[in-house]
Amino acid sequence: MAGQLRDIKRRVRAVRNTQQITKAMEMVAAAKLRRAQERVLAARPYARELEETLGRIAATGVDYGHPLAKAREEVERIGYVIITADRGLCGSYNANVIRKADAQLAEIADTDYEPELISVGRKGRDYFRHRDWDFLAEFTNLGEEIDYDAAKSVADLIVNFYTAGDLDEVYIVYTEFKSALSQYPRIVKLLPIGEPRDLEEGSGEEVDGTIEAAEGRDAEAGTSLSGELDYIYEPSVEAVLEKLLPTYVTNLVYHALLEAKASEHGARMTAMSAASDNAEEMIKDLTMEMNRARQAGITKEISEIVGGAEALKG
Repeated sequence: MAGQLRDIKRRVRAVRNTQQITKAMEMVAAAKLRRAQERVLAARPYARELEETLGRIAATGVDYGHPLAKAREEVERIGYVIITADRGLCGSYNANVIRKADAQLAEIADTDYEPELISVGRKGRDYFRHRDWDFLAEFTNLGEEIDYDAAKSVADLIVNFYTAGDLDEVYIVYTEFKSALSQYPRIVKLLPIGEPRDLEEGSGEEVDGTIEAAEGRDAEAGTSLSGELDYIYEPSVEAVLEKLLPTYVTNLVYHALLEAKASEHGARMTAMSAASDNAEEMIKDLTMEMNRARQAGITKEISEIVGGAEALKG
């Protein structure tokens, strides 16, 4: 009986120590999530204005002659940029992104398309490497706070692969941040640049239509895009696109990295909170088991004392 009590006490101490760790990790993740969420919200207005500018240019009927906007006549090699975390302990965050990418790769497995992978994060890289996938490029340890230079290094390499003809299309697989409790894996076409997306500020949701949506918003504001140019572009529309399209690609990558990082912190905070709650339940169950064992021991000792007394009387 004494050995059983010692074992239960040891288990209670171990679970309580683990609970202290999970609570600390939850608090750290919550602090990081606040900063990451602020960065996501701060980046959305610029992303929206950039896409609206492209929408206005597209609505004028200008020909997108830029290499990044020109679709290939034959698509053979498709690139997938898969963004995961460098670490675990974040619930199903990594598994959801990997499952999304796996489903897409399975969908084109029986076609003539040749998929090429670019990994951002250790977890996705390790998963696909164990399944004998090769990578065009790998990016790890980008840091807890994604900066624009890191996103530009990723985007520049993707652009180089595309312009060199190593890739005919590029898609980015990442997790869109909704809240600390909800994150959604998504696949977004990165190259070639077609109709620009439109991000609803504060929601992170993709608005349907892009060019039509831009026209509708500007019509409400009393601006028409259907006829003449609403803006004068200097030195020319083509020169503006020459600078704007690479910036647009970099901004898409940057925005996806920010969303992914905020989603990672939110998933980790939620996972650690659930782990702390589970540890509390385990401590309650073990304490009850320990009390029952102690009570059984006391009852046994009383019975032995009573039995001994009765024997002495006899």
